[in-house]
Amino acid sequence: MPKFAANLSFLFTDRPFPERFALAAAAGFGGVEYLFPYEHSPHDIAEWLQASDLEQVLFNLAPGDWAAGERGLACLPHRQGEFAESVEQALEYAVVLDCERVHCMAGLSPAGVAEVELEETYIANLRYAADWLATVGVTVTIEPINSRIDMPGYWLDDVAKGFRLLAAVDRPNVKLQYDIYHAQIIAGDLARTLEANIGQIGHIQIADNPGRHEPGTGEINYPYLFALLDRLGYAGWVGCEYKPLTTTEAGLGWLKK
Repeated sequence: MPKFAANLSFLFTDRPFPERFALAAAAGFGGVEYLFPYEHSPHDIAEWLQASDLEQVLFNLAPGDWAAGERGLACLPHRQGEFAESVEQALEYAVVLDCERVHCMAGLSPAGVAEVELEETYIANLRYAADWLATVGVTVTIEPINSRIDMPGYWLDDVAKGFRLLAAVDRPNVKLQYDIYHAQIIAGDLARTLEANIGQIGHIQIADNPGRHEPGTGEINYPYLFALLDRLGYAGWVGCEYKPLTTTEAGLGWLKK
C-alpha cells in the first residue's frame, strides 16, 4: 500500500495548525504536506514534526499575493526577481525541515501576454529553481490544476502540457505532481496515464470527484489505483489533499481499509 501524507491545509482544519501534526500521526499518517509554511518559523515546524515522528513530504513555493488571488509566479514575465526570492526562501525551509520536494505553482495567465512569452518565462524560472534546489537534494514538482472548477485561469491546466514542459525544462530533479482529482477533471484516463509516465511522476495527490472529498465518496476507483501504484513500483508519497465531507476523523475509514 502506498505511503500516505496528510495535507494539513485540508485536514484537521478545526484545530490550530501546530496541533494538526500530532493529530495526523495519531490517525496513522507517516508524513505531512501543506500549501505554505511561511507564517511559521522553520525551526518551530521542525519541532512539531519531530515531536510527532512525521516526515515533511512537500510544500509550495510562495505564490505571490495569495489573498489577492495570485496563484504562483513561475509563468509571469517581469516577476523573475520575486520568483528568485521565493526559491531562496523555500531552500531555507527545505533544509531545516529535511523536505525533499517543493511544488512550484505556475500562476494565472495574465491578459495580453503571448503564450510563447509565458512558456519561455516558465521554463527559465523552473530551470533556475531546479538548479538552486538541486544543491540541497530537493526535487521541484509541477502540478497541472484544473481551470474549469477549482482555479479558473491557471496556466498549467493540462496534464499532457505538464509532461511536455518536463521535457523542455530538461532537469533531472523536476518531476510531475500528479493530482488524481485534477487529472480526472482535466482528462481522465488515469490508469493509462500512470502506467505510461510513472517514472516522471515525483508526487501524487488524491481527492474524489465530484466535490473533492475523501476517497470513496465519488466516481474514482481508488482501491484499483492504489493497487496499480503498487504494481508499478511507485515508492513516493500520496498526499491526501481533500476536503472532508464532515470531519477529518469521521472520513478516515478509507485509510483504515
